[in-house]
Amino acid sequence: EENTLIKSLLNGIYELFCSGDVLTVISLSSEGHLVLISLLTLLNNDQLYKFSYTTEVLVDRAKGSKDGSAGYRISSDVDVNLVWRDPSSKDDQLIQLISNVKIENVAPRSAKKNIFQGATTQSLLGEKKLAALERPFMVHLKNGKVGSFYCYKAEPASIKNLKRGVASLLQVQSRSGKVIENDVSGRCTVEYKAAQGQVTRTKALETCKTAETGFTTYIQVLGVSGESSSVTVFILEDGFIKSAIAKETHILAVNARRTTSAKIVSRQSLTLVTIETGPFEAAGKNVASVVKSLDEKLFAVGVTAEKVKSQCKGCQSLFEHWQAVQKQFEPDSLSKAIAPRSFLALIQSIRKASKDEILQVLKSSSKTALPQVVDAVTSSQTPASLDAMLQFLNFADPKGLVLQERFLYACGFASHPNERMLQALDISKGKIVSNEIKESVVIIMGALVHKLCQKGGCDLPTVVEVKKMILEGPDSTQVESDVQMYLLALKNSLLPEAIPLFSKYAESEVGAYCTVSLTALQRYDVALITDEVKQTVNRVYHQNRRVYEKNVRAAAADVIFSSNPSYMEVKNMLLSIGNLPRELNKYMLSKVNDILHFEMPASKILRQAMKDMISHNYDRFSKVGSSSAFSGFMAHTADATTTYSLDILYSGSGVLRRSNMNIYGASNGALLHGLQVAIEAQGMESLIAAKPDEGEEDLESFAGMSALLFDVQLRPVTFFKGYSDLMSKMFSMSGEPMNVVKGLILLTDHSQVIQLQSGLKANAEFQGGLAIDISGGMEVSLWYRESKTSDIISFSTRLE
Repeated sequence: EENTLIKSLLNGIYELFCSGDVLTVISLSSEGHLVLISLLTLLNNDQLYKFSYTTEVLVDRAKGSKDGSAGYRISSDVDVNLVWRDPSSKDDQLIQLISNVKIENVAPRSAKKNIFQGATTQSLLGEKKLAALERPFMVHLKNGKVGSFYCYKAEPASIKNLKRGVASLLQVQSRSGKVIENDVSGRCTVEYKAAQGQVTRTKALETCKTAETGFTTYIQVLGVSGESSSVTVFILEDGFIKSAIAKETHILAVNARRTTSAKIVSRQSLTLVTIETGPFEAAGKNVASVVKSLDEKLFAVGVTAEKVKSQCKGCQSLFEHWQAVQKQFEPDSLSKAIAPRSFLALIQSIRKASKDEILQVLKSSSKTALPQVVDAVTSSQTPASLDAMLQFLNFADPKGLVLQERFLYACGFASHPNERMLQALDISKGKIVSNEIKESVVIIMGALVHKLCQKGGCDLPTVVEVKKMILEGPDSTQVESDVQMYLLALKNSLLPEAIPLFSKYAESEVGAYCTVSLTALQRYDVALITDEVKQTVNRVYHQNRRVYEKNVRAAAADVIFSSNPSYMEVKNMLLSIGNLPRELNKYMLSKVNDILHFEMPASKILRQAMKDMISHNYDRFSKVGSSSAFSGFMAHTADATTTYSLDILYSGSGVLRRSNMNIYGASNGALLHGLQVAIEAQGMESLIAAKPDEGEEDLESFAGMSALLFDVQLRPVTFFKGYSDLMSKMFSMSGEPMNVVKGLILLTDHSQVIQLQSGLKANAEFQGGLAIDISGGMEVSLWYRESKTSDIISFSTRLE
């Protein structure tokens, strides 16, 4: 009897299906109940369907602002009628849409703050755009999907996109499931959930493929993350769309500071108002012939949104902008908060300017402000700005070293470099006369390789060429400075292929090679540090093959502690304490205590090893000295954590051997090595008649400083090298610290084009700038047999 009832229902539904009025689909639920899902009824001939359509967009902070959201609403009456239907397929139809438009404020505003007060739609859009928006357009619907979109070719792209937004809202299907659809947002994955009288369409916006996307910084801690959602609910009545309500939300926030955020809400509403008598259906074999017979000016275009070229009327030119802010780029203003703000604003103007306009600003700048202008132009990262810089700079001029290095460092800090920037540096190598600039070029090329590989560009021709050059570089020369240059470039590149090279040079006879290689290994992901690499580092620390300098052994200890050490590795390091040179003993004790109190990854295994009284006892842990290692928090918020560490290693005679200060930022599982300033000295004992430590008897006197800034290793600076160099510089010293890096840096750089389903576009931009000055110096007194070191770090920031 139950089967007979089901057959009767099926026969009745089949008759309804054959009538052509309603297309109905039957499915069985998991419980075995019948579920009826209605499709959109085919539009009837000689009828005009009148809809009320509104779309609005609101912009606000993620948690709302005290003044409320800002935005506007476009409302219209939309008339829809059937133009043509395929005789062989009733669900293949061409419809025409006509609208009249009104624009108004969507959020309550006082008359003083309401820009729509007293304005008309024509005054806001212009007569031509309004006429284009109210001009009829046609949509070819097949099986509920937009096949073709017909409009006038000369219409502005923004007007076409608004019409596409209306057409996209008409797409619907009755079957539950995931499909890939083309609409104004792009090619997206869409999920439908159907119930009786209602269909819910959820669009996965992160899957949408569009021509316009934007860019963001490669540094996750300083980057921007977002959440998006798009849901449309269709209400059906007798198989026909009674209403369609869509809501789309985008929330963007800076990872390190979530309060700096933006929220964009877009809504669409299409409601059936009435049905009246309308025009008759046109005759024709296919859609194209019907459209041509009705209006030859109508062209078929894709439903995906076009790129809109924005024009700013009455805006300042780049040169006018520069004239207004040039005083804020003078050295005296760099310590003020206005400097990074002006820097960010100038970048925005440069990104809209041509090469000639940029050259005009460069040539008109004062000598004192010019380095800051070079920072801004290079950070803009447009084809025009790069061309302007390459034309303006003369790498064959030894007097332009400051500008050349500022250009190179700005390239190294670039937020979204491309292959052409790397290619420009590769080409410039042949024109350079300064050895220091040559070194900086190669080192910065390593940083660009790392960033391009992070973006998936490791196989680009220029990247492949540069990778080959820096990987083969260390073994291709016997010049110490060149070997160190290639090792620093590889340190910046973080190429997995470089790990065997670093492992090899970690056991070199040259202390500088060892230090660079060991500090480079510490930057790699722990998963890439193999057992073979660990064995090498342990050999260096325990001096299994040769005697090493204290700072090399200290660097090896840092690598071991940061690479998931085994119980035996930690125990052997503890057993070595007491048999090391005095200051290295003290340094290792400070390092162990620092790891324990700061809860670092090695803390757990270290506590296990210290349960053994042979390795942990008073005799070992009571060693005295001046060396130290300490870590602490600089800031700890819900969004980010900033830590610092300061390691100081002295020689047995009490002279500084190495000072290393680090600042790290962590946010949402990502880590940023924000800053490292290292001062190193060696061979000073001969100047003060002191006895050098083991392995350091024949070291040449040397003092220098290096900096790593935002994951980019910079070219080290030498204070002096050799006794004669020291003497000459002692008599010529001005007492002023030597500059390591100085300038304006673009930290956060995020630009995103959000194509809304309504056809409107939203542009989201986040920028953060930093004015920084890192300097250091070393004073040596032969009379008092003492040396003094200093490092000065000053900066001001701005986030918008």
